[in-house]
Amino acid sequence: MTRQRARGGFLSLLLWLAVGAGALAIFAFAYFSSAIGKPGAIAEDTTFVVERGATGASIAADLERQGLINDALLFRIANRLYAGGASLQAGEYLIPARASVRQIVDMMASGEALQHAITFPEGVTIAGVMRILEESDVLTGDMPEAPPEGSILPETYHVQRGMTRAALLQQMREAHDAALAEIWQRRQTNPLIRTPEELVTLASIVERETGVAAERPLVAAVIVNRLRRPMRLEMDSTIIYGVCKRFPDRCNDGRLVNAQGERRTIRQSEIELNTGYNTYRIDGLPPTPIANPGRAAMEAVANPAQSTALFFVADGTGGHIFTSSYAEHNAAVARWRTIEAQRLAQERAN
Repeated sequence: MTRQRARGGFLSLLLWLAVGAGALAIFAFAYFSSAIGKPGAIAEDTTFVVERGATGASIAADLERQGLINDALLFRIANRLYAGGASLQAGEYLIPARASVRQIVDMMASGEALQHAITFPEGVTIAGVMRILEESDVLTGDMPEAPPEGSILPETYHVQRGMTRAALLQQMREAHDAALAEIWQRRQTNPLIRTPEELVTLASIVERETGVAAERPLVAAVIVNRLRRPMRLEMDSTIIYGVCKRFPDRCNDGRLVNAQGERRTIRQSEIELNTGYNTYRIDGLPPTPIANPGRAAMEAVANPAQSTALFFVADGTGGHIFTSSYAEHNAAVARWRTIEAQRLAQERAN
């Protein structure tokens, strides 16, 4: 009987201990949940960078050191409770004013980092692409090797701080390959454009010849019509690219400049110079693209306008006049020279 009482007492003690432990656990959970969900102390939105490879402990310590949380241990407990101790994702985070510890943990566990826009304009050369990559203060890592001309898709990319330059360059190359494959599948059948690479080369010329979106299919039609004749393409953009490639000191950002760095027109000696790209001096296409065309320029070459035009010249308003004969073209050139003469005279008068 005494032994049974002792056993019963021991079991009662264990039961009470279990109840006490359970109550303590509930109390602790309630306390930490309240503390973790309590509004933070920061009075305004603040950015915080989680470096690649940073541990939960180091992130918590940095947050506490910068005054974004009050207790690093509480942050680590929140990471265990609500993120399962998962690795917090690298990136730059905008932490809202009065953000709680749980809000910050949730944000970093899900990778809700700030996105930064980096724009590569349509028609940019690979030299220009590499300069943008190098000058970015958002990207990290060493400069990758320059890829071939015409191998990236120029557009605006949204990236997180800390992304490597090599990773973004690879993303741009993959975007180009995907866009080109899609456009090639939907192209008009044209025996003059035999490969996707030729389409890109033609599109790069279209991109550099006009900045007016509506003109791209017309410029593409002129190029195709000339190839069909056949006649030399005689595109000024190919002169400029070849000169810039051979004489970098004559160019700035893919534009011809004088000794003072001011933009200038093509010299007669440059028209006569055979750089291997100058389509006034070579038959057919240049050996490589002369820029990185955007999706719209590639679409224009894949589906050029139905036109008999063989020539185009500036119209003085930023666009071009398209003509089908030498007589019409010469008249358009004469009008352009008159406009240019009037513009120069007005500049001198001012």
